Parts: sequence; C-alpha cells; structure tokens
Amino acid sequence: MDLYPAIDLRGGQCVRLYQGDFAQETVYGDDPVAQARLFADAGSAWIHVVDLDAARTGEPVNRPVIASIAGAVGVPIQTGGGVRDDEAADALLAAGVARVVVGTAALDAPDWAASLAQRHPGKVVLGLDVRGREVAVRGWVEGSGQDIAEVAARFDDAGFAAFVVTQIHVDGAGTGPDLDLYAELLDSVETDVIASGGVGGAAHLRSLVRLGEDRRPLAGAIVGKALYDGSLTIDDALAAASST
Repeated sequence: MDLYPAIDLRGGQCVRLYQGDFAQETVYGDDPVAQARLFADAGSAWIHVVDLDAARTGEPVNRPVIASIAGAVGVPIQTGGGVRDDEAADALLAAGVARVVVGTAALDAPDWAASLAQRHPGKVVLGLDVRGREVAVRGWVEGSGQDIAEVAARFDDAGFAAFVVTQIHVDGAGTGPDLDLYAELLDSVETDVIASGGVGGAAHLRSLVRLGEDRRPLAGAIVGKALYDGSLTIDDALAAASST
C-alpha cells in the first residue's frame, strides 16, 4: 500500500483543517516545497497536495506553488481542489502534476468527468468525501443525498485511476480509519481505492494494510495531520504502509 503524505495549501502555507472546517485551521509551515522535499527524500512514492483556496472559491491561487512542488521533487504529485473544468485539469497537468482529483464537479457533471478521465488515462482520480455513508459536496458543506456505494458503482467503469475516499467523521481526529467502509468498497468495485481520514498512528496504517489479507489491497492511504503534530514520523508511516 502506497503512502500519500498530504500537503494542504491555503494562502501558500501548509495547513490542516479539522473535518474540513476552515474556522478550525492550524498552520504548520510556510514552505510547502521544503515539506514536499522532506517527504520525497524519506522515500514516499506519492505526495498528495490539496489547494484549499481553489476548493473553496475556484480561484487557483496556489497553482504556482503546486508547480514549484512538482518541479522540486522526483516523485509524482496527486493534487485536487477546485478542479471543475478542462482548463483547471489541463493547467495542473501542464504544471507537472501526475494526477488530478475531481470531486464535486464529477457529481454535477458525470459525463464531463468521465470524458476527462478518458482524455487523460491514468491521470484523473475521483474524490469521494463521505459523512457516514452520504457523499458530501462543495467542500463538505452540503450533502448530495447519494450513498457512497451507489456512487462508486456508478463511476466504476468510467476510467478513473483511483477513488480517493475520505470519511469526514474521522478526518483530522486521529481516531482510526473507517475500515468497514473501505472493506465494502474493495469488495464491490474494481477501481483502485485510496483511503483518507482518521490515521493517527502506525497501527492505523497497518490496519489498512491488513484489509488486503482477505481481498485485494488498498492502493494507498493519505496521511496528513499525524505527520505534522508529532503523532507519526514519515519514516514510521512509510514502514507501516509497506508492512505485510
């Protein structure tokens, strides 16, 4: 299972939000490029970057920072936030990122999202943020009224490189991932699944790895806050993610 250390950008700084709440923001650094180099030098296979400003307003104010990150490290960058049209996706890919994550826009315009995935094979990921079982949209502010299993099944043959599935209830809490949700998805869809939310220590990553003992494994796990607040070192996280 690949580890995806996360860098969330707001105003060019590395931040973390608690359960997506912009009013509960913690700033962890003002040099995201240096942070990305730290993750890459430790051996990360991927780095996950989120443009929180673009996710909220649609304005790609952090795109130059993302381009700098992509140019500074030798590992692929997966990035999301505000990818709502061809221009945004094409600009990020041209800036050097390996994969873009499409969220709310895919539920609003599923045919467009599928066409984007087909135009850029292997480079478009579907972000599915869930509160319980309901898929949330527009920066987690609204509920879609749609169940995660139904949405995942509907997009399973659309050509996405992976589904990034975030359980909002545990995001930033460090209390453990929603193992039942990921087991269900691994059993029901063929698209790769990347887990996000809830990892607070190495044991949580090992529990995600163990899901692959009885089924196909998770493709990856995104870890953010635990790497910044001292709960988990990048070395320990990489070791746990690759454990068998």
